[in-house]
Amino acid sequence: MIYDPARANPLHGNPLLSRDDLAKAVMDLFNPLLPYFSEGGARVRLSATGAHFDRAAADLEGFARPLWGIVPMAAGGYDFPHWELYRRGLANGTDPNHPEYWGDVSRTDQRQVELAAIGFAIAMVPQFIWEPLSEAQKKTIAAYLISARTKEFVDNNWKFFRVLIDLGLTQAGIEFDRSLTEQYLDEVEAFRLGEGWYRDGPVKRVDHYVPFALHFYALIYSVIAKHDTRRADAYRARAHVFAKDIRHWFGSDGASLAFGRSQTYRFACGGIWGALAFAGVEALPWSEIKGYYMRHIRWWSDLPIAERDGVLSIGYGYPNLMMSESYNSAGSPYWALKFFLPLALPAEHPFWAADETPAPAFTDPVPLKEAGMVAMHTLGNTVVLSSGQQHDKMLGANEKYSKFVYSTRYGFNIEVNDRHFLAASFDGMLGLSDDGVHFRMREVLEEAMIAGDKLYSHWKPWDDVAVETWLLPAAHWHIRIHRIRTPRSLQTSEGGFAIPRADFNADTSIQEPGKAIWNGQTDISAAIDLAPDLQRNGHAISAIANSNLIHAKTLVPQLRGGIAAGTTVLAAAFMALPNTEAQPDFSETAPVCPDLAELEAIFRDSGQRVPAFDL
Repeated sequence: MIYDPARANPLHGNPLLSRDDLAKAVMDLFNPLLPYFSEGGARVRLSATGAHFDRAAADLEGFARPLWGIVPMAAGGYDFPHWELYRRGLANGTDPNHPEYWGDVSRTDQRQVELAAIGFAIAMVPQFIWEPLSEAQKKTIAAYLISARTKEFVDNNWKFFRVLIDLGLTQAGIEFDRSLTEQYLDEVEAFRLGEGWYRDGPVKRVDHYVPFALHFYALIYSVIAKHDTRRADAYRARAHVFAKDIRHWFGSDGASLAFGRSQTYRFACGGIWGALAFAGVEALPWSEIKGYYMRHIRWWSDLPIAERDGVLSIGYGYPNLMMSESYNSAGSPYWALKFFLPLALPAEHPFWAADETPAPAFTDPVPLKEAGMVAMHTLGNTVVLSSGQQHDKMLGANEKYSKFVYSTRYGFNIEVNDRHFLAASFDGMLGLSDDGVHFRMREVLEEAMIAGDKLYSHWKPWDDVAVETWLLPAAHWHIRIHRIRTPRSLQTSEGGFAIPRADFNADTSIQEPGKAIWNGQTDISAAIDLAPDLQRNGHAISAIANSNLIHAKTLVPQLRGGIAAGTTVLAAAFMALPNTEAQPDFSETAPVCPDLAELEAIFRDSGQRVPAFDL
């Protein structure tokens, strides 16, 4: 039998149009896990790949994460036939005398993350997972949860995990020190940026942890913690404002913006729309919210996101360890089931009763000041320019946070060989090399600013080399200008969008001085030099396989050239479109290079420091 990538997905064939379709999706995603439950029910081990935490914690992850979808499905009245398995596993996993014990919980322990799903389950459906247990089992489980919640949690969205554990303990009638709950709820307030945005801790970045963690958990709290109306009202109000911004991280086809870490959580990114419904926050018309929500899960339904047995893989558009983080175990992708939260709502809820409507058309660029981004809704794609954020503690951190541009249609590439300058794709990036072998990209920023729909950053690839970058939207194009000050000569390579590559070398390219274009079977990607006094050469490269998040094989147009010691200004325009949307003379529509002095004046007069970076 030939491998069929469309069928390497438990969602394949499901129309995903109704509440019942989504309940079926939960079971279709869960059922492939059943053969991997241990005899005692506490461990789910899905592969031999590892994470930085121990195997017991990884096995707990495989056990707990499906609950994010199972619990709302059950709360909404659907049957889940395996509650006895979960009760047995919960009792055994928390019992120090059982061979499947999950292990003692220490500070900043992965177990704290996974126990939040158990707290959520006890709070939402105690009749299935808590009340049938014996008193001895309840005592053992409560002791384990209390031990976990008293330890220190990571200073980011993890603080909500104590809160979620505590919601379960409260529902179970267990006494505990509630001052620790209040402490973390207060400390999360320090992450706020305004307009509903948060940092994920005391860091110079925002990412999908804002919609699928910080808002997601806060909205769950606003529903379950009925005593805390003050915080509930505040959380709902922030989510109401935030929805108007986060919709610009979604394409008209339902794809979300691949940006930042934890991309293997996949459709968890759409969890914000379900959380709005769960908490009754009609931030946009229900029909519009439902449209964003349902289009998102349908976008995922035909991608090969699972192994042959239907188990979700580590990866994004296909199985791919290259893009993973050190904390991704084989069970990690099941955080995607957070998407199914609104199944807890009755069928007559206005969210489910609404008819889906398409996303609104946005013809002008949309500044997202708090994130230091500008969104452009182009044909078949949402493009987001980024002033630059930073993360220095993971594989591919530069590519996940510091590219100049991100896309819902094309994802991004990760450089998988840092000792081969000419083979690097540099999609959405400027690569610099002083030896023709090793290279640097934008990573740690000195400054990030926004002025209307224009962005600026100052960064240093080496201590003695300074780069200033300006990013400007220009209809389907965007413009990048770089002023580089260097005491030595450098080689440069700058890439456009990475588009899918066809088999049999069926794609064609144009490689000329000042121009590189890939004409693919499905898409077109172009890079046009705009600098008046320096013309780089166009190159059309085939990127190293399996380096893109969405497509295993990609093509990238590049502009390459050397620069001398001193000050050099580079400028270019970049664009990619589905080839059905591109006009034959599209390359002739490239914008002209703006005046750099005028740009500098704009930022002097109206530039603001990017809140996400201004720590």
